Order: sequence, then structure tokens, then C-alpha cells
Amino acid sequence: MRHPPRYRVRRALVAFLSATLTALVPVTAAGPAQAAAAPSPSLSPSAAAASGAGYWHTDGRRILDAQNQPVRMAGVNWFGFETANYVAHGLWSRDYKSMIDQMKSLGYNTIRLPYSDDIFKGTQPNGITYANGLNTDLQGLNSLQVMDKIVDYAGSIGLKVVLDRHRPDSSAQSALWYTSAVPETTWISDLKALAARYQGNTAVIGIDLHNEPHDPACWGCGDTSVDWRLAAERAGNAVLSANPSLLIFVEGVQTVNGQSNWWGGNLAGVATAPVRLSVADRLVYSAHDYATSVAQQPWFSDPSFPANMPAIWDKNWGYIFKQNIAPVWLGEFGTTLQSAVDQKWLAALVDYLRPTNTYGADSFNWTFWSWNPDSGDTGGILKDDWQTVDTVKDGYLATVKAPGFTGGGGGGGGDTTAPSTPTSLAVTGTTSSSVSLSWKASTDDTGVAGYDVYRGTGRVGQVTGTSFTDTGLTAGTRYDYTVRARDAAGNTSPASAPVAATTTGTGGGSAGCKATYKVSSDWGSGFNGDITVTNTGTSATKSWQVTWDWPGNQTVSGMWNASYSQVGRTVTASNADHNGAIAAGASTGFGFGAAPGGAGTPVLNCRAG
Repeated sequence: MRHPPRYRVRRALVAFLSATLTALVPVTAAGPAQAAAAPSPSLSPSAAAASGAGYWHTDGRRILDAQNQPVRMAGVNWFGFETANYVAHGLWSRDYKSMIDQMKSLGYNTIRLPYSDDIFKGTQPNGITYANGLNTDLQGLNSLQVMDKIVDYAGSIGLKVVLDRHRPDSSAQSALWYTSAVPETTWISDLKALAARYQGNTAVIGIDLHNEPHDPACWGCGDTSVDWRLAAERAGNAVLSANPSLLIFVEGVQTVNGQSNWWGGNLAGVATAPVRLSVADRLVYSAHDYATSVAQQPWFSDPSFPANMPAIWDKNWGYIFKQNIAPVWLGEFGTTLQSAVDQKWLAALVDYLRPTNTYGADSFNWTFWSWNPDSGDTGGILKDDWQTVDTVKDGYLATVKAPGFTGGGGGGGGDTTAPSTPTSLAVTGTTSSSVSLSWKASTDDTGVAGYDVYRGTGRVGQVTGTSFTDTGLTAGTRYDYTVRARDAAGNTSPASAPVAATTTGTGGGSAGCKATYKVSSDWGSGFNGDITVTNTGTSATKSWQVTWDWPGNQTVSGMWNASYSQVGRTVTASNADHNGAIAAGASTGFGFGAAPGGAGTPVLNCRAG
């Protein structure tokens, strides 16, 4: 399925701070300096290694599991349920279990799952592929039932989920928690329905009551129609009446005492007007913070930037953690990382969030925006092919990632044993447009659920048997395959030994397309490149493949908008599902990261099918 138009995150340029620099001064109160000291041994990273059991609660600025072990949420936002797809994005090209497996493999332990109240109307999700055995257990389910599947699977492999009421409906973000079409009564009843739906399922550890309240929302002004603090109390207590074990996540507003910050990012009002809940030790405050790819702000042009940023974060939300008032969760932060300012901002923010190796779970909690690549003003951890990881962006977060949690919170049990590696992968037949494969069955302690077939680094099929035919290929072209086995809990085996196959026919040599090569950035130890593929024929292509030999010892580390394999110095890049068809005279492109830098320009060979 083709990639849909980019999802534009619903932020606008927030009101600038007033000219007075007092807005940038941290809150003056006793405690922050002492609180910044190194953690006690009980909060060391190793202490959190097996944490996460059961429902969670708070103790001062810490979040503790059911066994009173400290935990740190370090995760991603996976959006889509709040859009007109009514389901998490990317399932048009991947299986949901594969997506969640990849999150875990990268070291993320929590998913923030945005939704709108539309999903309580029996909405049917759109944008899910069932081809080649993908997402088969989601067929015929409505949006809430698909959410059940995602929650259960995430919990079964040790990930936690925070459900985020992102919008009243799928059309747009709202400043207040209610609209004329979705009144407060509906908001609260839907929150209670979610709390009851997942009662007993400890994969869901809490609910984010409403995303990014902003002007005219106030904090502590006393007007019940706009006072977000009072509304959060009403909704939070309603959730706790349905499930008193859940954490209640309360975001900030935009403006407090005339000083503005990001939507949902201003929690300065907590100092004088904290949220009061009916159940103790369930409150977590949540802030959002962004870079210039979302909107320009005065602090980015301050001469002292980025040294000025900790004071801004302290004033708006960091003081809550530093004064041991409550845990703080940075529910959203993100950037395209295209500008030097954004790169400095992210490095400073990650340092402010406190490295796990130093502070363990005595740290800020966080979920990065976003996992999805289709967030127009930030991009995501994944690149546009929904497979390849943006290793640079992911790398910024390495120091604040945290141990995973105890599995079994959802419906999948605590199985952590992977199947054995598939063996005897062999080519059983080829045509000008297909390759047939077979292999010997794997074994598993609970039974093998299926197999994932990879062409290069891209998964091209998911089957329950031990054979597969890959179709739509280019004649006279080499393809490399591996297979992995998977069990019902989502444990995945190592890849099989690779096998190469060449389709029959001539493939047209270099006729039908041409490819051009450009280095977009080179930092010595590595570089990024872009390749443009142009259809030089008179009819649309169905597929294409670009091959080249490195002049040196370069190795591709990742590729987006194409799948690839590298054997020695030879790289073979094949189209992704969404860009194989190129109209006559038109072009498409793909990119990659490789190392080391300083590579010469290789000779490209392009074949169109």
C-alpha cells in the first residue's frame, strides 16, 4: 500500500514568551540542588533490571511497581488510532507484532498509544494489510478490538502501554478536553470505559487524560469551563472509580501567569495548585517539549542557547521532579534533526532527563514522538519504509533508555524462549518474476506460530508453513533471502543461513531506468547518501533494482524506501512496496547510511521490471 499523505502533528506556533527574562528563571524553592545528587544504591540501573510487575504506584518523584521496585518508562509514541485510519499507522506494510518486536529490540519499554473518542463508536480500522499472512488475527476486528490485540501482545513481551486520549474526534486536536460534539460527559464515560476494559491487564499501566490542553485552558483559575486542573481531577477520579490501580497522567497547559510554553508543556501551576486525586500515589505529571522543526521559540535564539534550556525546563516542569513532588513523564518530544539548533536541543534535553547508567530509575520518564515516520514536523524513529531505523535519531536516546519490564502483563504469558533457527533454506524454483523457497521446520517449547521471510533486509512474507514464493521481481536479477521463525509470544529466532537466487531472463541490462548518486552528509566515520531512480522507458515500471560496488571498504548500515543486501563490496537495493511503480519519465528515490565516510562515487547499474 502506498504511504498516505504525511500526518501533520497538530501543533501551531505557540504564543511567544513576554520580553521579560524572568520567565526563564527557575522556580526558587528549596530542594533542587540536593535532589540532583547521585541516586542511592536502591535506585541503581541493575535494581530495575527485573522490575515492572503488576500495577504501578508513585512514591515522591519515583514510579514503583507492585513489588516496590523503581521503574523508568523509556518509550515511543505510536500514533494512528486518533486519525481517520482508526488504528495505529504502518500496519499497511507490516505486521503489528513485528512492529512491537522491533520497538523492544531497540530498547524501548513503553508505548504511548494515542486515540480519539471516535473509536468508541464501533469504528472499523482502515489501513491494515493482510497480504502474505500479515496481521491475520486482526481481520474483522473493530478499532477497540485491534487495540486489545496490540496491548496484549505488547504486555506479553514485557512492554507497558499508556493510553492517550489525544483528540475528541479524528478531525483535529482541541484546546479544551471537550467540544460541542464531544461533551465532558462523553470524555469521562469513555475514559471510564477504557479503565474498565483493561482492568486486570497490567500491560496498561495508566491513562493520559487529554493531549496538550492549551489556551484558553487555564491551571487553577477556578472557572470550571476552562480550568484544566479541576477537569483533570474530575476525570482522574472517574478513572480511579473504575480501576483504582491505574496511574493518572496529567499534562500541563500552555499559559500560566502570563508565561507561555508548548501546548501541554507548562506545569508551573502545580507549585500552588496541585492535582488532587481520590486515590493516593497514582498521579504522574506529563509535559511536552519540541524543537524548531515544530515551531520557532525565543529560547532557541538566546545567545546562551543551549545552556539556557535547563532553566526553562526547570521552571515549566522539571521542578516537580527536583522538589520530589511527583514523577514527571515527558510524554512527547521530537525533531527532524535537520538543523544544528535541533541537534543541540536534543542533546541538551537527553542530558537533562538523566542518564540511566548514572541515575537508574531515579530519572524523568519519557516517550519519544514518534515511532511513526509520517509525523510531518518531526519524522520518526523509523524511516519512510516503515522498516529502517533512523540510527542517528535513535542514537541520541541511547543513554536514557532503560531495562525492559516483566512480561506476561497482556494475554501472551511469560514465554521468552525463541524458536530454533530455520535450516536448509533452499531455492526450489525461479521464473522471470518469482523465486520459490523452502526450509526445514524450526522447533519451539510452545510451538512455532509462523515464519518471516526476508529479501535483503525487508520482510516480504509471513507464512505458517515451510515454503514461500516471492513474486513481482525483476528478470535476470539476483536476490538474497533469509527466514526467521516466530512463536505465539512473539519470540523470534536468529536468521537462517542466507540463500541467493537469480530470476530467469535478461532483465534488460541497464535499460528502463537510470540511477544517480549523491552524498548528502559525510562526517568522516560515516555518511548518508541519496539515490534517485528515473524511469527512462515508455511505460510504467513494476519494480526496479540498483546495484553498485563500493570502491573502498564501505558497509551499508541502514536503508530507507528500499530493501537491500550487501555481499562483499556489492550492494543490491530493490524497491519498497510503495515505490516500485514509476511512471514513464518520473523518478523516485531512496537513501542509506554507510561507514566509513570518504567513499568515492560508485558506478550504478539500474534495472527496471
